[in-house]
Amino acid sequence: MDLLVRLLGAYLLGSVNGALLVGRLAGGVDIRTQGSGNAGGTNALRTQGPAFAFAVLLIDILKGWLAAAWLGTLPLPAPVTSAGAALGLAWSPVVCALAAIVGHVWPLFHGFRGGKGVATLLGAVAGLVPGQLFGVLGVWLVMMGLFGFVGLASIVATAALPVLLLLRPPPGVDLTPLLVFGVACALLVTWTHRGNLQRMGAGSEPRSRRLWLLGKLRSRTRA
Repeated sequence: MDLLVRLLGAYLLGSVNGALLVGRLAGGVDIRTQGSGNAGGTNALRTQGPAFAFAVLLIDILKGWLAAAWLGTLPLPAPVTSAGAALGLAWSPVVCALAAIVGHVWPLFHGFRGGKGVATLLGAVAGLVPGQLFGVLGVWLVMMGLFGFVGLASIVATAALPVLLLLRPPPGVDLTPLLVFGVACALLVTWTHRGNLQRMGAGSEPRSRRLWLLGKLRSRTRA
């Protein structure tokens, strides 16, 4: 029961969508009616500018971190057995992190139309395994430099998380819940970016040209 309460709390926390919250504070802007229609940081940047997008990312990252590092680690009730406490300690942060990401994608407070979960995922990774955050971001930057597609970079970087966990497992931590988290996030992020994949296949997906051109420039310089 305690885990279910935490899961519900994490889902509600994730349902506080940064783009829609900042949009309301900015005079009723709903970015789901603009650009790609996605209530996330990339569409916020393209349609509203850097300051708006920064506030959105800050909120979405923070709620992922709070779900994993705070809500998921609250002490279990006294009647819980030592075995149950150990199991809960291993799985509770992961379950809460996933619930927050699901809440971001399907927010209760915004008609179940949210973002694609990447910013909240980054916050969750920072709360669960902060040592892997730079690896995930590094893969994202490499993919952006090579191809310039935010969606593709997000999918590959998320899929890299379980691989990074296997290559460099955090000491003294049960790896199984983290691997389940990594695989579940990879599947979810791939699904939320299915439209991006379709547009890439059709040749109509826009590139983030600054990072992509930087990668192209480096490759030409080396050549």
